[in-house]
Amino acid sequence: MVDGEVEQMLKALYGAISASPGPDGQPSRWTARHGPHQLTSAFQPIYSFPHRRPVGYEALVRVSDLHGRSVSPVAAFEGVASFEDQVRLDRLCRLLHVHNFVTQGPPDCWLFLNIHPAVFLQAAREHDLLSGAVDTVHHLGLPTQRLVLEVTEDVMARDQCFEAAVEAARATGCLLALDDFGVGHSNFDRIWRIRPEIVKLDRSLLQHARGSRRMARVMAQMVSLLHECGALVLLEGVESREDAQLAMDADVDLVQGFAFAHPNPDVLMDSGVSEELEGVWSLFSERHAQVRRDYDEQLAPFRNALALALQPLQQGQGLAVACAPFLRLAGSQMCYLLDEEGRELGARAASPDAPTHDDVRFLPMERAGDARWARRPYFRRAVESVGEIQVTRPYLSLRGAKLCITVSVAYWTSGRLRVLCGDLDWGQA
Repeated sequence: MVDGEVEQMLKALYGAISASPGPDGQPSRWTARHGPHQLTSAFQPIYSFPHRRPVGYEALVRVSDLHGRSVSPVAAFEGVASFEDQVRLDRLCRLLHVHNFVTQGPPDCWLFLNIHPAVFLQAAREHDLLSGAVDTVHHLGLPTQRLVLEVTEDVMARDQCFEAAVEAARATGCLLALDDFGVGHSNFDRIWRIRPEIVKLDRSLLQHARGSRRMARVMAQMVSLLHECGALVLLEGVESREDAQLAMDADVDLVQGFAFAHPNPDVLMDSGVSEELEGVWSLFSERHAQVRRDYDEQLAPFRNALALALQPLQQGQGLAVACAPFLRLAGSQMCYLLDEEGRELGARAASPDAPTHDDVRFLPMERAGDARWARRPYFRRAVESVGEIQVTRPYLSLRGAKLCITVSVAYWTSGRLRVLCGDLDWGQA
């Protein structure tokens, strides 16, 4: 696309938008006309948990017909006759949003703009068009480093030009956000290669996490992996304080949803601390303290029972006898001894209430043989602090692929270091 065509395209877009003057005579609201539809902008704040205020806004188009009745944006796009007209509508929306955002003048926030995948890919081939769009944004007073282009994540799996489009967009100075990550063709390898600045988790992950602690932990691990890839993580669809707590537990960086604010034509000009987010933080502190108390109370009998087993062991009693108080506790699975290199010594002592094996499909994993557990946290921490009871976080046991917790303690006997371990079932969590 040559310069003349870029200028002609921009002229056509500007011919479709208009502004209504505010009290001071300056433009206050911009609207656009596309066929039988009128387009306006709405902005939904994106909050940072640590900062407790909006750090960005997602621009959303609102569509109405000639009679002022609301029309679904999806229906408006699907009703466009040709691909070229669909591209024009996509560009028109972004031009409209930039004008409405700049008019309100939030000084230090990102503007998130959705971009049609086909238009994004076209940017890799039409550098003049991209350059013209960048110049327009600069002239309006919005630096490109405050622009975040949102692209649906699954387009990466369908088009080999995506990486070239990413490089072309990144060269302008804007940020890239991949939307709807976590479903369909989501792939961490592509995240690592593309290195988006922000990844938006699909709201279905939050829906699953609401009813499953296991899925909540999976979401937290996904967030951790995305952080390792160098991306900030945004969770959208946060509709309640309970959702916000799940987001905090998962360590997401940014949140968006009805729990904090609905989309609105007006950008929030007050950059102070959000009362709603402050309430979420207060609830988090209270809940975290209560969870810690419940956790400590639940584990105290196991810690005490394992500590009591040390003296009988040092006096030469057998593992099953020494650990009998531990193995009688509800939820206990087994006790076992490790040498200074993490190798199992002798037979395990199982709880009388524990099943012989949790799942016959994992029976090969139960035959420990010369198993070595030196890389496990319960071994490493114990040998680093001899005599102190250690408790792991819930982790996946190799016996039946279930969550368990291990209580451990290192001690000296006959001049040799030993580590006593006791596993308990954490499947109820």
